[in-house]
Amino acid sequence: MNSVVNPILDTIGATSDAAENNTLPEGLISADSHVTEPPHCYIDYIDPAYRDRAPRIATGTDSGDAFVIDGMPGTVPMGIVAAAGKDPRDIRKGETRFADLHRGGWDGAARIADQERDGIAGEIIYPSVGMVLCNHPDADFKHACMWAYNRWLSEKFIAAAPDRLFGVGQTAVRSVPETIEEFRRFKELGFRGVMMPGNPATEEDYDSTVFDPLWEAAVDLGLPVSFHILTSRADGANSVGSAGQRISAHRGPPQNAAQALLKSIQDIVGTFVWGRVFERHPQLRLVCVEADAGWLPHFAYRMDHGYKRHRFWMKMGDMERLPSEYLAENVYLTFQDDWTAFRVIDMVNPRRLMWANDFPHSDSTWPWSRELLLGQTAHLSEQQKRWILRDNAAGLYGIGQ
Repeated sequence: MNSVVNPILDTIGATSDAAENNTLPEGLISADSHVTEPPHCYIDYIDPAYRDRAPRIATGTDSGDAFVIDGMPGTVPMGIVAAAGKDPRDIRKGETRFADLHRGGWDGAARIADQERDGIAGEIIYPSVGMVLCNHPDADFKHACMWAYNRWLSEKFIAAAPDRLFGVGQTAVRSVPETIEEFRRFKELGFRGVMMPGNPATEEDYDSTVFDPLWEAAVDLGLPVSFHILTSRADGANSVGSAGQRISAHRGPPQNAAQALLKSIQDIVGTFVWGRVFERHPQLRLVCVEADAGWLPHFAYRMDHGYKRHRFWMKMGDMERLPSEYLAENVYLTFQDDWTAFRVIDMVNPRRLMWANDFPHSDSTWPWSRELLLGQTAHLSEQQKRWILRDNAAGLYGIGQ
């Protein structure tokens, strides 16, 4: 290992005496990787009515490139979006040009070399700029941008290696009937799942029975629904209210915002569990993306405690199963270097954990993923490693079937 890798691995508890004798399964799958949308992605593929407003690259005063999104209070700096493999001391928010980024972030053919370097065989592909678009207050503009991305992803990125790059479509969720039609279109395009905004562009939230036909369609089509961090209104630097005004995403110093990202995903999980969505749709599969998993045992305990102790005075009624049982069956979680997730393996359902490398983002474990995993999984059985590092994602997304 080189001098850049060593301190990172040591910091996150990746090394272990047992790692020397550890092995990893073949054909690792990253359940959460990303593209770096190219400058022409939205301009070339968007509905012409929105072309003048399409997200585009602009160069800032620090000579760094960033995506500018009309109607959003901030920008999407390329220096953070594509910092995989950099020494932490060299990561910059700005001062980075698009031409200097990993070509595999936007070129599907070049991406295979990145996979080979990291020792993985496939990736579930999510957007980068599209994550921020989830928070846009203009549902029609958001819809146009997301479909520009979907077209580019299908035609230009995953088409280069459809046996190793597995796309997830984006939807603005403007209405249930429209979203059902989008789900069907995603299936036709060969996408393996759907990325939902943390907040739908409807008056009703996801726990409303109004959404039941959508969840039925997701099950019928075999499309898992995913919620990624930074896609709810209160997430990150581009946090906006329903009217588009900037809102604070955290208390205290900016670093505290990182903890809020987990909370937004937990709120969505709670909405589905307490809203009886899984009770009504036991085959629905929900994926919590990049929110780690080590917190799950205590979260499940607190939900069960609340149900057993407080359901009577809260008049919530009896559930068919305990909240923890719905978590164990219906909810998948992806994580990169959350070594605690591996340590609590006996307290969770290992069939619902999925490892990811998050390439090419600044939080990525690329290109030292295998070295990291050799240390963090040394105590697991071979079967547990196959589940978490490959088989769970393959089964969920129909890879190799």
